[in-house]
Amino acid sequence: MTTLRRKRLRRSTFQIVSMPFFCGWKMCESCPVGVGWKSPVLCRVQGFIRLDMSEFQQKHEVSKFIGAPPGYVGYTEGGQLTEKLTKCPNAVVLFDEVEKAHPDVLTAMLQLFDEGRLTDGKGQTIKCKDALFIMTSNLGSEEIAEHALQLRAETESSAHHQITNSLDDVQAENVMISRQFKEKVIRPILKENFRRDEFLGRINEIVYFIPFSHSELLLLVRRELQTWARRAKQKHDIDLRWGRDVEMALTDGYNVHYGARSVKHEVERRIVNLLAAAYEQDLIPRGCSLRVALEPSERGPPAFRLELGSNGDSAPRLLDTSW
Repeated sequence: MTTLRRKRLRRSTFQIVSMPFFCGWKMCESCPVGVGWKSPVLCRVQGFIRLDMSEFQQKHEVSKFIGAPPGYVGYTEGGQLTEKLTKCPNAVVLFDEVEKAHPDVLTAMLQLFDEGRLTDGKGQTIKCKDALFIMTSNLGSEEIAEHALQLRAETESSAHHQITNSLDDVQAENVMISRQFKEKVIRPILKENFRRDEFLGRINEIVYFIPFSHSELLLLVRRELQTWARRAKQKHDIDLRWGRDVEMALTDGYNVHYGARSVKHEVERRIVNLLAAAYEQDLIPRGCSLRVALEPSERGPPAFRLELGSNGDSAPRLLDTSW
């Protein structure tokens, strides 16, 4: 957000090339700041360009980036980036998993990040100082996660001493990555991978993503359930409901090594599969009210069940989805 604010305050005589670097743990479309770049702020920008840098792992693939030079195959087609920047010079450009790109591709990006211009294979210069360039990377994710979990544990311990009402009062904003950790742990990892200070020096801001707190996990589960509830309402006119105990149980499926995707997969395995089984057995009539309930289990994790009832029915009927 600070980068976007600087872009708004920019004047024509003082233009800044914005180059934030998102570093840390895995994200997905369920995450509010994940790869689902559909926030109202970014939607106001005229264009969005996403490049998967795993497609530029070979040296010769730099031609796909800025276009082939004269005399080579594909000279008239232009590059994937240069062609799109020509049409929309103030786009939001996302370089996803930039650590996978070949060093020659990174070399081609130096001029882009420094002066806001790029020369394509035809020799034409594209000026794009109004663009916002974002890089994402999983470099140092294990170290960031370990450090953040330690900081969060210390924060929660401090909250206990202050007699807080619950651990939900401890927000992720209270967990700050220390400057010493950035310089002594993360900076060497980035330098070892990119192998050049001139590239790292052009990054004007590094944003660190840490594992989710318990309150954030509840939010992710709720958003995922709401997504499926909207689909059930739109396609089958089914009113899908659930309680907080269901959300709490689904957070147990979070795996710190897989990030927000583990929450998405847990909802699909435990809830969506249950709905699909009931639907295949014609147990869910159109226009009904369906509630997901928690069924405690003495062995293993708690199970989920579906309760069917019309609107206003005080005694819902339990659906048997077993085959």
